[in-house]
Order: sequence, then structure tokens, then C-alpha cells
Amino acid sequence: MNYEDIIYEKKEGIGWITINRPETYNSIVGLTIKEMLHAVTDSAEDPEVGVIVFTGAGEKSFSSGGNLKALNARSSNDCRNHMRLFSHLAIAIRTCGKPVIAAVNGYAVGAGHELHVMCDLTIAADHAKFGQTGARISSVPVAGATQMMARLVGEKKAREILFMCRQYSAQEALAMGLINHVVPMSDLYPTVKQWCGEILEKSPESLRMAKTSLNQESDQNLWGNMFSGFEMLSLHTGSEEFKEGTSAFIEKRKANFRPYRKK
Repeated sequence: MNYEDIIYEKKEGIGWITINRPETYNSIVGLTIKEMLHAVTDSAEDPEVGVIVFTGAGEKSFSSGGNLKALNARSSNDCRNHMRLFSHLAIAIRTCGKPVIAAVNGYAVGAGHELHVMCDLTIAADHAKFGQTGARISSVPVAGATQMMARLVGEKKAREILFMCRQYSAQEALAMGLINHVVPMSDLYPTVKQWCGEILEKSPESLRMAKTSLNQESDQNLWGNMFSGFEMLSLHTGSEEFKEGTSAFIEKRKANFRPYRKK
């Protein structure tokens, strides 16, 4: 496959997937998801790959999530198709049978935040920022955050993250259990390689069984919750309220949702 939105490399037992859209803070569009899905599948099926790593190009952003201009123009059917595609990537990550690490090199927000949540481990540079943007732009993070966040940080903190749409520093994310480790940016990729090296020394079948067993309980509810969430979000997409949220973000103004609080 000729990749346009990502860089995919296999080195020393590691499948490196880099979102290569730095001009848009590594935002994620349909092509990006298709290419990431292809790369994850290739790494899953390659017996010489034992660990998969996601990261972003540059030092500003792991991924800023969905492209707002594309979101603003999206219809219900566009949303339904896009979310179905994203679910295929989530399934590939969860069922690849190999540890997946997010190397967060900057902003991990919106769908980019959900991508790191879906990964098994997260190592972050000390300047990284984490958060969801859903309600701020009249959307909902139903591609992992509403399902998995509470398992990572607890119900109360998950609701704060989802309702308030704040951004959290790498140290705050570490303290709440959202990520595993924080290092200076200069040490990010050497540390990721070190962790990968430790994993590659372990029994691959034991790792596969451990990941499958850890996922089993949460996956019983994950997919049904995800697809029902996709359908609700698709029905909302394209509405006046939805367009107000995305338009305000594009126009760099505060969204006015008061007219939609009907008596």
C-alpha cells in the first residue's frame, strides 16, 4: 500500500505507525484511518512484529482528532460511514494479539485522545496535553472514550473529562492513571524502544493470552455500546446545533448553545 497520511515502518520487531499530517496537527480523516488499519493488520499478521507503536509526526501533536472542516460538512450518513471505519481500527487494535503503545509527542485530543485510550500502554512527552472536545463542538466521543475512560480513571474523573472538555498536562494524566509514563521529549522514543525491547523478551503467546483476557470483560459491552453511540451521533450530525459547535471552532469563537436549550 502506498501511504499518504501515515509513515509505516517495521524495525527490530516493532511496527511503527506515524500519523504524518503535521500541517493539521496530525488530524485524522477517513484516509488516515484506512492506512492505520492496514498497517495494524499487517503488523498483526507479521510473526516478526511483537509490538506496535502509534505516534505523530513532529513535536507538537500526537493527533488533534477529527478535521473540523470535514466534520462541519458531514451528513448523518457521512458520520455513520466514518464511525464504522473508526470501529474497524479499534477492533484491529484490540484483537491484534500484540501490545500496542501510544508514544504521545504533543496534543492527544478528541479522536486522537480516543486512539491513545484504545492502545494498551501510553508513554508521553512532558509537554503533551490530553483531553476530549466532544461537547465543546457538539459531538460525542463514542469511539472509545465513553466506553473505556471510566475503566482507566474512575467514573467521576471520566465524567469531568467528558463533560468539561478540559485539557490535562502529562503529569496530571499520569496522576489520574490515564497514561503509564512521562519523559522529556528527547527521551520519548528511546524510552518507547526500551519498553518495546522489554516486551519483545517476553513470551508472545503469553502476551496474546494476557491481552485477550484483559480485554474480555470490557469487550463484552464495548462494541454494542460503541455502535449504538455511533448511531446516535450520526443522527445528531448535520443538525443546526452540531453545525454551531463545529462552525464556532473553525471561526475561533465561543459556541452559543443557549438557543438549543428549549423549554
